Amino acid sequence: MKMRTKTMTQMAVLTAMSVLLVYLIHLPIFPAAPFLEYDPADIPILIGTFMFGPVGGIVLTAIVCVIQGLTVSAQGGIIGIVMHFIATGSFALVAGIIYDRMHTRRGAVIALVVGSLTMVAMMIGLNLVLTPIFMGVPYEAVKAMILPIILPFNLIKTGINSVVTFMVYKAVSKVLGLEIKERKTIRVEK
Repeated sequence: MKMRTKTMTQMAVLTAMSVLLVYLIHLPIFPAAPFLEYDPADIPILIGTFMFGPVGGIVLTAIVCVIQGLTVSAQGGIIGIVMHFIATGSFALVAGIIYDRMHTRRGAVIALVVGSLTMVAMMIGLNLVLTPIFMGVPYEAVKAMILPIILPFNLIKTGINSVVTFMVYKAVSKVLGLEIKERKTIRVEK
């Protein structure tokens, strides 16, 4: 994968924004599950996905997951990093593919909605499989939390992050020096 210095710098800024956002803003939504905290860290990743395509979104996701997992979210350990990568990566991949094909406002909305639903589905599965291991709780306890807590939490989180991404994408991409008409897509070279 070839990247110009400007592209790497823009991606580094988005990575730093993501880590800073999770450091500054993380709050529980449901008192019954204080370990589920909302944070806006996916917003810069989604902006990067729209700016650089699905591969760029995955690259950003991987870098952010490792940095966050080793610093501000270290209590999650390797399982936290894996869950974050799969969840946010699925959102970025799906949203990036859709937006790559439908590069319009309507396409952005569809990309964010379908990406959100993909992430929510992934989080349900990941919670059922990995949370019992990570938190040392019975599978049945996690299963009982799916509908009343895990599903609404993830819908709220992806919903807020999608709305904010939609509202700020153009402004942030201009600040980073990438006009929408000059959109770069990072592709894997064969």
